[in-house]
Amino acid sequence: MRREKAPAKLNLTLHVTGQRADGYHLLDSLVVFLDLGDVVTLAPGPLSLTVTGPFAHGLDDPDNLCLRAAQLAGHEVAITLEKNLPVASGIGGGSADAAAVLRALGARVPRPEVLGADVPVCLAGVPCRMQGVGEKLFPLPPLPPLHLVLVNPRAGLATPAVFQRLERRDNPPMPAALPEFPDSAALVDFLATCRNDLQAPAIALMPRIADCLAALGDAGALLTRMSGSGATCFGIFPDGTAARAARDRIAAARPDWWVAASGLAPAPATV
Repeated sequence: MRREKAPAKLNLTLHVTGQRADGYHLLDSLVVFLDLGDVVTLAPGPLSLTVTGPFAHGLDDPDNLCLRAAQLAGHEVAITLEKNLPVASGIGGGSADAAAVLRALGARVPRPEVLGADVPVCLAGVPCRMQGVGEKLFPLPPLPPLHLVLVNPRAGLATPAVFQRLERRDNPPMPAALPEFPDSAALVDFLATCRNDLQAPAIALMPRIADCLAALGDAGALLTRMSGSGATCFGIFPDGTAARAARDRIAAARPDWWVAASGLAPAPATV
């Protein structure tokens, strides 16, 4: 039996820089992974999936990415998925789960992106600059610590719908050469010059995202932003004490939201 963490993916930046003839969008994004996430467990047996955890409802269908990952790798295993992250929330849940299955199997598949555009970066599991349609990965030097609070209004958002609302698809990329980040303040200062180009169209579809961002700002975040195509938002705080206090404040005020404090994850490791 093997257990593998599937850490949440966070887009610190997400610039939409173009669109290919086949409809796929070109991105320029800084991606990190967090010390919270789902867990997959593999055991011998015919191919099957059991889903547990607070966000398990409706995920045991035959098209689940965990099953598709095992099939792509050519393995018959019994998979248990402990689903701790909100679904369709912009933090890579399904892609991270599929990547965890591939890591646990020790499988090298030629085109992991067929499972989803975020699967290659989730398979890498380290901070990266992600370009192209998600297939071009450039690992980053070690980053300074980040003290984060994540907020999700417990509502999913379909990625195609968000892209459809995007008014401009040829936005400027990040600088070709990224600066050094000697400390968290330098990283936050750089992030403040960047964007998530999907944030405005996501808010147009789900105004509650703006409420999440406002709650993080009111709780003292140095920077707030949406991750991916939403609806999860994050705030960066000065230290862990401030992040935990903000988590508790927001959770008390909005018990209907999912709220979590987190830092950056170590490199992937089987547990």
